[in-house]
Amino acid sequence: MLKYVLLIVGFVLLIKGADYFVDGSSSVAKMLKVPSLIIGMTIVAMGTSLPETSVSVSASLAGKNDLSISNAVGSNIFNLMVVCGVCALMCPLAISRESLKRDLPFSVAVAGLMLGIGGITGNIPRAGGAVLLAVFAVFLYIMVRGALKARSSAADEEYKILPGWKCALYIILGIAAIAAGGKMVVEGASDIARSFGMSDNLIGMTVVALGTSLPELVTSIVAARKNEVDMALGNVIGSNIFNILFVLGIAAAISPMGYTMENAIDTAALILMSVLVLIMCIPKKKLVRWQGALMLAIYAGYTVYLIKR
Repeated sequence: MLKYVLLIVGFVLLIKGADYFVDGSSSVAKMLKVPSLIIGMTIVAMGTSLPETSVSVSASLAGKNDLSISNAVGSNIFNLMVVCGVCALMCPLAISRESLKRDLPFSVAVAGLMLGIGGITGNIPRAGGAVLLAVFAVFLYIMVRGALKARSSAADEEYKILPGWKCALYIILGIAAIAAGGKMVVEGASDIARSFGMSDNLIGMTVVALGTSLPELVTSIVAARKNEVDMALGNVIGSNIFNILFVLGIAAAISPMGYTMENAIDTAALILMSVLVLIMCIPKKKLVRWQGALMLAIYAGYTVYLIKR
């Protein structure tokens, strides 16, 4: 019972910690007159991926590298197929021209880069982690430069400004909760996996991936209910890019990660699913209900495969 409590408490800390961190960081950015568009593309996008970062880094420090890779890849598959699928079921999910031409193809290339590094070397060494982080820095620079060119004051009131002391408190509490939650999730998930004879890869691809993707899922569902989902797919794609380049880049820099055949299959599946979503989006630049249902069915089928393999 303790390991289940540990897992649940860890997820709660991860989610609330990310919320506090985003609120505090966004307020600081607004005080410094940083445009809301850049806040959304950087701080908020990274904030929703902090649970994956915490879990993967904690797993890397604990020597459970199977959990690091499976958590990042599993979260990406969940974000793409379930988060976007659920939103598309609720209302048509539009994708911006920039996301269709740049971000989604780039997310496919990023997954291909990881597959190439892992497939050739049989692991993701520290040098591979450095490559991922370098590519992330370039992508972040391109995003910020593009945001500065297209910046608008339309969303200036999107984030409320908190008092300075509260910003500092939120940031500190957020980081502490994320760090503690990540450690709890790794320990709880590993114990559960061992008790059921499950591999770290399976538990990372399913339970941990679901838990760390809750911020994206909850945020996207709320946006869909308010019919404010024009940028939802683009945000998910950005989060997926962050998960591979930054999350796994940091984890590999801390400790080289073994890259198994299962990891290669899961990464290849992520690439195929991303290409499928790209093909579905091209004609009308949006995902509709039947496509959302298809995405959820594909995810369910792949989950069954994960359990049986």
